[in-house]
Amino acid sequence: MNWIGFVRLLRNIYGPGLPDLDAIQRQGLLAVKIGQVFALRIDFLDQEKCRHLANLYRNTVRTPSEEVRRLLKLYCGKDFLRHFIHIDDQALASASVGQVHRARTSTGDEVVIKLIKGDFKKNFVRDVRSIKRLFQTVIFFYPKLRSVADPVGILEHIEDYTLSELNLLNELRGQNILRNISLQHRDTYNLSRLRFARYYDELCSENVLVAEFVPGKTFDELLHEGKLDYEALLELFHIHGFYMFCVGTFHGDIHPGNVILSNGTICFVDTGAISRVGDKIRRGLFNFFKALALWDYGECARCLNSMSERELEGRSFEQFREKFIRLYADFTRSTVSQVSLTKKMMDTIKLGVHSGMEFEQGMFGIIKSLMYLDGMVLRCNPHAVLLHDMRRFIEETEQFVVKS
Repeated sequence: MNWIGFVRLLRNIYGPGLPDLDAIQRQGLLAVKIGQVFALRIDFLDQEKCRHLANLYRNTVRTPSEEVRRLLKLYCGKDFLRHFIHIDDQALASASVGQVHRARTSTGDEVVIKLIKGDFKKNFVRDVRSIKRLFQTVIFFYPKLRSVADPVGILEHIEDYTLSELNLLNELRGQNILRNISLQHRDTYNLSRLRFARYYDELCSENVLVAEFVPGKTFDELLHEGKLDYEALLELFHIHGFYMFCVGTFHGDIHPGNVILSNGTICFVDTGAISRVGDKIRRGLFNFFKALALWDYGECARCLNSMSERELEGRSFEQFREKFIRLYADFTRSTVSQVSLTKKMMDTIKLGVHSGMEFEQGMFGIIKSLMYLDGMVLRCNPHAVLLHDMRRFIEETEQFVVKS
């Protein structure tokens, strides 16, 4: 993708009518990933466009069954297929990088086989470099863009987690990281509704994963059908909040297609991208959201300032605090359909930067997670007062944040 292709992509996304998803996919993997990011940006786009772009998480072009068999032989050799009695020709799911098929092993186990759909890496890396040069040129003439929108940082984040996705062994490692954290804390934090699938390590490689079939539906499927229980969504917040705020190591791509509700339990999939955040941001953001849940906006302003690499003092902070309180004047007791948390957070970061604050890039991982979660609530229960509903988890989470 060159700058002309990038402009064409933006025109597709911002133009009249809904974006052409087929055209985005024809532009390559980077275009799909950028489209997925824009699916979160309800501060830029209307809700209908964001919801339409979210189809790029699950309704991507599927690889034909004969090509799947060819790829499995190419990736694993002929002996690989002998481990299976049956492999479904119809894909169970298809995403931008991988495709999943149900199968049954020779021992009768119900499993899924995930494979990389093609050789994406070379073109993806080339496209990232091209667009990065474009952003760097724009920033040279408008340096404040680096702090306000950080397009290079966002692009590098896309690059990191996509390259991680292209090696499926990273998903296996991610599962082990999250599982070990869960085992370490299961007796002191309520993670009883979290489960992890079994992986067949001996059959896994960079291009192919074999894992236990987890019965159930993704949050995305349930949202599409209007059947996701709001309490299950709050439990996802509870679990994911533990990883973000108590540990600082968490699922880096927690969109609704990567969470399965299975017999009342929550299962994370596609864990190739694991995000990490430093203690200063981890603790600071928890305190920020605790204050926000209690509608204490003066304390929110103080917490945000404490996360800045360059804290504001004296009159500068007081001016920021006054602007912050005005920004959140419509937030108290507002539903997610009335006031978007995602938009508020983006406006908050912009206000902080324009006031002189500087934040570490690790913050974007948490902001991205909050965008996903906020979008799920908007689709699940638009009349929810989300932060008020999250108060029930504050005390339990705070004990860990303080101790860690």
